[in-house]
Amino acid sequence: MEMPNVPQSIPPPPKKEKSFSTVLIVGILIVGLVAGGVIGSSLSYIALNGKIEDLQTQLQNLPAQNATYVSYPNSTYFLGGNVSLSQLYAQVKDSVVVIQGLTVQYDLFGRAYYSSIQGSGFVYNFAGQMVIITNNHVVQGVQNITVTFINGNAYPATVLGSDPYADLAVLSADAPQSEFSPLQIVDSSTLSVGDSLIAVGGPYGLAGTMTTGIVSALGRTITEQMSGGYPIANVIQTTTPINAGNSGGPLLNYYGQVVGITTAIVSNSQGLGFAIPSSTILREISSLVNHGSYDKHPTIGASGTDMTYEIAQAMNVNVTYGWLIAQVTAGGPAATAGIQAGTQQVTVGGQTVVIGGDIIIALNGVRITNLDDLSTFLEGHTLPGDGITVTLVRGNQTMDLQLTVGTRPAAT
Repeated sequence: MEMPNVPQSIPPPPKKEKSFSTVLIVGILIVGLVAGGVIGSSLSYIALNGKIEDLQTQLQNLPAQNATYVSYPNSTYFLGGNVSLSQLYAQVKDSVVVIQGLTVQYDLFGRAYYSSIQGSGFVYNFAGQMVIITNNHVVQGVQNITVTFINGNAYPATVLGSDPYADLAVLSADAPQSEFSPLQIVDSSTLSVGDSLIAVGGPYGLAGTMTTGIVSALGRTITEQMSGGYPIANVIQTTTPINAGNSGGPLLNYYGQVVGITTAIVSNSQGLGFAIPSSTILREISSLVNHGSYDKHPTIGASGTDMTYEIAQAMNVNVTYGWLIAQVTAGGPAATAGIQAGTQQVTVGGQTVVIGGDIIIALNGVRITNLDDLSTFLEGHTLPGDGITVTLVRGNQTMDLQLTVGTRPAAT
């Protein structure tokens, strides 16, 4: 008997073993990924570190006058330049002096009595001659003037020259050459609002006092009693604290260079001081030393007031800026040029104003918004005898007149 065909059982397929080559490839891929990550991270770190070093180099090369100081408890961080404030003080302190003297006054019975004065000044090398620069109001009418250096040594001094219109004076001190450590004066026309400043002087007789601040405005005008009512032009406004006795001391940039002379404060103000710009010193120093005075201050021979919206309404004109002429000096530059004075006195905003005169709105094409602009332009860009174009508004018509700049009368 034949046996039926019974299908034989089919064995399961054999398990595939991972080949050595497959394992090797996978391993290489893993190692490659890890190595790539490490190399990529290293390259990124190197690149980032390079950028950080470049940034640090750029910060170190920033100009010192734009430096920023950030103070925290127990530490000060300095950005820009290679000099700290303490190093800068050490660099300039020997150049600043305290100026003292006596003024004579008389009582109702004609009896003389004396009052002491005190201010500051700094040493400057003018063509090989060591002089001390200060404010005119510190030494005008003062007797027995002495200068005291930071080391305490004091010497008699005399006035070589002075200019009340700029509140400048230059002294000669009878001191040995070894006492003089001159400062450098640079042109203040490079200053910008926000630039950092340092003042060094002797407020209240406290010699060697240093304060810091910034330029808070430029092109201001101030009027002092000794300037005869004429404005002192192109003055620097600063937040650097200034007190009695600081007058005449140097106003410095962060290079330790003189950019001005501290001269005045506004009573009861908070951080509002003024300084004569160094550009004025550089313009006048030769005349002050060699001739004892400076006689090239320009004038247009007129007085006036700053325009406002309210004044424009009172005059029924459409210009709200400029300098409104109230009076012109007979025979002076403005009168000769045909500039017209005011014609009517009115009250505007509680103030008495003379209206009806011409409104100066430009000089040589430069916009004039107020007396600050007019005085700064004249002092910085003209000399007596120069011809300028005056643009003015008369009624509601704009016109140009030609004017020859005059000279202020001698200061008394």
